Amino acid sequence: MIEPDASRAPNCLTATEAAGLISAGRLSPSVLVQSCLERIATREPVVRAWADINPAKAIDQARLCDASPHSGPLHGIPVAVKDVIDVAGSPTGMGSPIYDGYVPFADAACVAALRAAGAVILGKTVTAEFAGVFPGSTTHPAAPDRTPGGSSSGSAAAVADRMVPIALGTQTGGSIIRPAAFCGVVGFKPSFGVINRAGLKFAAESFDTIGVIARDVDDIALIWRVLAGAGAAPPDLHEPQPRLAVFRGHQWDRAAPETVFAIQQTVRRLRDRGAHIVELQVPEGFAELSKARVVINGYERARALAWELQHHAKQLSRAMLRVVTDGQACSYDSYLAAMARVECWRGRIAEIAGSHDAILTAAVCGEAPIGLASTGDASFQEIWSMLHLPAITLPLATGPSGLPVGVQMVGRRFGDAGLLQLAKWVLNTCTPPSQFETADTESS
Repeated sequence: MIEPDASRAPNCLTATEAAGLISAGRLSPSVLVQSCLERIATREPVVRAWADINPAKAIDQARLCDASPHSGPLHGIPVAVKDVIDVAGSPTGMGSPIYDGYVPFADAACVAALRAAGAVILGKTVTAEFAGVFPGSTTHPAAPDRTPGGSSSGSAAAVADRMVPIALGTQTGGSIIRPAAFCGVVGFKPSFGVINRAGLKFAAESFDTIGVIARDVDDIALIWRVLAGAGAAPPDLHEPQPRLAVFRGHQWDRAAPETVFAIQQTVRRLRDRGAHIVELQVPEGFAELSKARVVINGYERARALAWELQHHAKQLSRAMLRVVTDGQACSYDSYLAAMARVECWRGRIAEIAGSHDAILTAAVCGEAPIGLASTGDASFQEIWSMLHLPAITLPLATGPSGLPVGVQMVGRRFGDAGLLQLAKWVLNTCTPPSQFETADTESS
């Protein structure tokens, strides 16, 4: 067997590259998984991305792939799973001491689909408490004194640090887009409901969406096709002249200079390549969505955590306790009114943005903020989660400290394949800064 170039360790390969080498007989799954485990052993004391990992079990899975016929598009590819998603025989702690020692019997539907496609489940990644705002232990791979974002903290950090090529995350407000943008990788939140949620611990079930974090759009498309059952091959990439709408939104005053610049720079580069770009004004009444989200999120979280609140209230963080107690106090009529308002805007936004291929907007307020007590501001992500639209963040800029700043693209509902195709073109067109890496990336 021909091993990969020694100057580029297998853990640095994208999933698409690794899958091609495995299919060609030039890389074994066990060599790939071992390389990831070595990277984890080196970096985990600083990054703290993993809630549970069993190296022996991972190697056993990889060796079984070594000895088996090619079983699918993810044959031998290691994948990490956010720790609010069940993996049979592995702890699901959900970022809470309440679930210490809890081991589910069955895989979540998405994990079962990954295994059927040949994936090696490498381990469980750290989540904020119940996919909320109270952070776990994970640090930013390039700046340990800063948050990696959340709630899919460990998933984004592990992918960015070359510990694993692909990770599952979830998004209720901004839990995929924000950490991916902070860590300088690609984060994709599909259209609501496309990926089956059986085996996921709900946060707010009207918004909760399972998605993917990777270092390349091709990898996102690879795993999305598996989870959505969308066919074996990606759409052909051609040179489009896309129609894009720039949308700054009603919370644009929260955008740091680096985010303002990232949008301006991206618009300029895309126009130079023939994109048709217009400014989308904030519709009257659009800001009401932010108020509606607070009501719906609290009401649904209070019910999703009813058992935990009844039996283990003292083990909930103050932040989560405040959310669920406020949600309990919310009336059903208030909840219905908020739901009606959001449902109305789902229709209206389709009309407003319907003539455009995608909306171009901020992914985050700016660089990852200093400190680990917060996972960052969800202002630029949560609206699209509420509206059930597919969204992707691309690492197209850096901030004053040299840390990544993502740019977000939002597509039509169920237009996921088209958004991924367009995102690949944008990433190729807007030559990003040097791919995020830590000092020893290429040698580990």
